Amino acid sequence: MVRARSGRVTKRLLAGLAAAVLASAGALVAGTANAAEDHPAPAPPAAHTAAVPAHALTGYWQNFDNGATVQKLKDVDDAYDIIAVSFADATGQPGGLTFHLDPAVGYGSVDDFKTDIKAKQAAGKSVVVSVGGEKGAVSVNDDASAENFADSVNALMDEYGFDGVDIDLENGLDSTYMTKALKAVHAAHGDVVVTMAPQTIDMQSPQNEYFKTALAIKDFLTVVNMQYYNSGSMNGCDGKVYAQGTVDFLTSLACIQLEGGLDPSQVGIGVPASSKAAGSGYVAPSVVNAALDCLTKGSGCGSFKPSKTYPGLRGAMTWSTNWDAANGGEFAGQVGAHVHGLP
Repeated sequence: MVRARSGRVTKRLLAGLAAAVLASAGALVAGTANAAEDHPAPAPPAAHTAAVPAHALTGYWQNFDNGATVQKLKDVDDAYDIIAVSFADATGQPGGLTFHLDPAVGYGSVDDFKTDIKAKQAAGKSVVVSVGGEKGAVSVNDDASAENFADSVNALMDEYGFDGVDIDLENGLDSTYMTKALKAVHAAHGDVVVTMAPQTIDMQSPQNEYFKTALAIKDFLTVVNMQYYNSGSMNGCDGKVYAQGTVDFLTSLACIQLEGGLDPSQVGIGVPASSKAAGSGYVAPSVVNAALDCLTKGSGCGSFKPSKTYPGLRGAMTWSTNWDAANGGEFAGQVGAHVHGLP
């Protein structure tokens, strides 16, 4: 995804986080009785009570101002079921991550941001932290960086109350060590929401590193929202070449994932919210909706028609909620309504 802070080209990404704490009549869990008396254990983040819906709309929220509508999390349209906070920041430690609120977004304090996260979760939404973007160089390519990555994600989930993590790395991904890192996150947060936003080239074959990672964590992967934009023409699952910006591009490339081992519930269609949100690949909401109907019901197809339907398809994603707001909420209103109306 495009992470540019200015210009036309931009992004190009229940989980209740807390382990249950058993306490009774004021009893405190601690390493020793004396430590418990002197330093009571802090309350864990509140558990997220809602699961990601069977058909979900994902949107990326920009933690920066690049000309799109500046939003606080509370301003994000209610149609979005998964909100990916963009982006975490790399530290000097290999695989390490941190997160800093951009003052341009307008939050008075980090606590206000955390309050907005909790409010979205109380409304049944999932809020995840996205890692990567066009300029987000985070390398996870050995045991140490995998451990650092997992520790950082777990720490951010605990500190901010994030429901999970979105993997939006565009500068290479090592499936062996990213899988190890994500499994460590899952071990610490069993109900973690894990989303991915690979580029089209990354999902052309189950042998590609991104695809291999998705398959390796299939038992807890939430959704892969591939970016059907800022791409050249690509092969569809029928071996034919399709150009971006068409219903055939969306359906024939989704078919590769659907037939390559992912469950339909783990596949979503990622598109820009407006022509200003990406360098290329924007399609009208009607095209996205036609692709959703083609894949789930066999209607609305172009020249490519899948050999079977996938009623359990998860839904759609957009970059970004900010660009959608700048475009009058067209994506949330039209694609969101269509996603939520899928049987």
